[in-house]
Amino acid sequence: MRIAVMQGEAEVLGIERNLDAIDQAAQRAAGDGAKILLTSELFAVGYAPYVLRDSLDVSLLPSAHERLSRIAAMHSIALVYSLPEITDDGWLITSTFLDDRGVKRAHYQKVQLFGAEEHEVFIAGSNPPASFDYKGMTLGMVICFDVEFPEVVREAARRSVQLLLVPTAMGRGYEQVCTRLVPTRAMESQLFIAYANHCGSEAGFDLAGTSVIAGADGAVLAQAGSGAELLAAEIDVSSLAQIRAEVPYLSEARRDLYAQWQSAE
Repeated sequence: MRIAVMQGEAEVLGIERNLDAIDQAAQRAAGDGAKILLTSELFAVGYAPYVLRDSLDVSLLPSAHERLSRIAAMHSIALVYSLPEITDDGWLITSTFLDDRGVKRAHYQKVQLFGAEEHEVFIAGSNPPASFDYKGMTLGMVICFDVEFPEVVREAARRSVQLLLVPTAMGRGYEQVCTRLVPTRAMESQLFIAYANHCGSEAGFDLAGTSVIAGADGAVLAQAGSGAELLAAEIDVSSLAQIRAEVPYLSEARRDLYAQWQSAE
């Protein structure tokens, strides 16, 4: 299956402009044969937690969800997007998977918040990585800092995820997460990872770009630079059986023993 990753610079609070950018990327990705388009963390509203808290018109969120559903259906491409979710307990960062008819198939709330702004504006989710079947493949979703925890990615693998879809908003100076850590996570948990970052600057926050699609053997299948870009790669999950047989990280993990170690602390 061919998947695409959109890397772009969002306009903070510029919802219509950002949705137009996703629309254009979906059209290009579908024309290139991609079946899934992954976009970055909070791209539809821009990544700026304090500005969102103070100035976002939350009444616009339902129409944003509706427009994104129409985009997926119009271009017959599955779409992963990220928006804030407002609950009685507080705001969460979420990602949503729409199928190629624009129907919601999965939803995930970010578990690992990063930095003072996120901790002040948002609350953390508590559900495990999303896992669901789509067109013969088991897909999963986490968000940004989640993927930097091996426990989170290994839990996705334990739930049979073959391709993990990760919207992110990672700043400059942390490019090694894309170039080194994400391929390592893919290799140690033996699944594919697509990781979509912003580029440019949003509310004074400089974003690193360098989005990546990593293979289950740690190979970099596609890597972006520092500017706007649409990445694509073919994902062949039939290779997973051989990869997992050659190096049995998953089948030989001694989870019961590791749990004993933790309980003895």
